[in-house]
Amino acid sequence: MADYWMEWASLLLRWLHVITAIAWIGSSFYFVWLDLSLRKRDGLTPGVHGESWSVHGGGFYHVQKYLVAPAQMPPELHWFKYESYFTWISGFSLLVVTYYWGASAYLIDTSVAAWSPLQAVGLSLFGLIIGWLIYDGLCRSPLGRHLPILAWSVFLMILVASWLFSQTFSSRAALLHVGAMIATWMTANVFFIIIPNQKKVVRSLEAGEAPDPSLGLQAKQRSTHNNYLTLPVLFMMLSNHYPMTFVGDQLWILVGFVVLIGGVVRDYFNASHAGGDGWRIRWQWPLASMLTLTLAVWAMPSSLTRGPPSTAVTDTEVLQIVTTHCAGCHASVPTQVGFQNAPKGVVLETLVDIDRYQAQIYSQSVASQAMPLANITQMSEDERARLGAWIQAR
Repeated sequence: MADYWMEWASLLLRWLHVITAIAWIGSSFYFVWLDLSLRKRDGLTPGVHGESWSVHGGGFYHVQKYLVAPAQMPPELHWFKYESYFTWISGFSLLVVTYYWGASAYLIDTSVAAWSPLQAVGLSLFGLIIGWLIYDGLCRSPLGRHLPILAWSVFLMILVASWLFSQTFSSRAALLHVGAMIATWMTANVFFIIIPNQKKVVRSLEAGEAPDPSLGLQAKQRSTHNNYLTLPVLFMMLSNHYPMTFVGDQLWILVGFVVLIGGVVRDYFNASHAGGDGWRIRWQWPLASMLTLTLAVWAMPSSLTRGPPSTAVTDTEVLQIVTTHCAGCHASVPTQVGFQNAPKGVVLETLVDIDRYQAQIYSQSVASQAMPLANITQMSEDERARLGAWIQAR
C-alpha cells in the first residue's frame, strides 16, 4: 500500500517539478535576454543603463534597467524567486520519494559500494550541502574577481564531484546527483545571494540612502553562473531515462562534455541576444555538434561492437536469463520488494513477452547495464552478450 501512494507522490511531484522548472527557466532566460538586449539611447533618465522595446500578444512593451536602482522606490515591485524555490523543493522531494525511499534499488549499487540505505541517504545529503559550501567559498574567494579562473575552478570542481559520486552511488543515481548538486547551487544563489542583495538595495532606497553597487555585481555573478549551468543541469535531470549515459566511473568525462556543450550553446544565445555577429556567433554550433558527436561515440558501450557468442543461444536459455534477472520486477505479480506492479506495465514471463519488448530489453540490459536495477541479481557480461545475440538474430 505504501509503495502505491509513493508512486502517486512521485507522479505529482514530477508534474510540479516540471511546471515550476518551466516557470523558473523561462523567466531566467527572459531576463538574460532582456539584459543583453538593452541599448543606450539619448535622453534616457539619469541612472538608466539602457532600454529595450518588444512586442508580444498584440501589445508593445518598453523596459528600462537602472544600473544600480532608481532614485526612489516604485509603487509596485515584482519579485521573481518562488519559481526557483519551488523547483528545488519539488525536485528534492522527488529525490526523496524515488531515490531515498527506494535506496536499495535506485541509489545503491553493491558492486560500487555496499552502503546501507541510511548511509547512502546520509552521503547524498552531505554531498549536496558540502558541494554548495565549496562552490560558495570559491565565489567569495579572491578567485571570484577573476571570471575565467573562477569558471575553470568551478568546472574542475564539478568533474571531481562527478567522480566521487560515481564511486559512491549507482551509475543512474550518480549522474542525477551531479545535476542535483548544481541545481542546489543555482537555487542557493537565488536564496542566499541574489534575493538578499536585492532586498538590501530596496532597504537602502526606502531609507533614502545610495545602494551599494557591489551588491548588484555579486548578484550578477551568480545569475550568470545560473544562466550557463541551466542546460547541463537539464541534461542530467533527463539522463535517468537514457541508459547510455550510465557510464560508471567514467562519469566525470561525460559530465565534462555535457557542461562544455551546454556552456557553448548558451554562449551562442547570449552573444546573439547582445547583438553579436560574424564569428562571435558562428563558432558555437559547429563546436557543440562536434563535442556531441564525440561524446556519443565515446559513450558507445562495448556490447554494441562485441562479436557473436561462440555457441548458439536457445530460446530456453534466453527465457531462463530473463526469468532470473528480469521477472522479479517485470511480472504480473512482482516478487521484488518495493514493486507492486511491473514497471511501465512491462511483463516478461514468456518468450512472446520477450519478443514484444526486445528493443527495450536490448537498450536496458545489453547496450547498457541499467537493468537489473543496481544489478541486484548479478547479471553477468556473458549473459548480457548471449541475450543480445539472441535479440539481434530475431
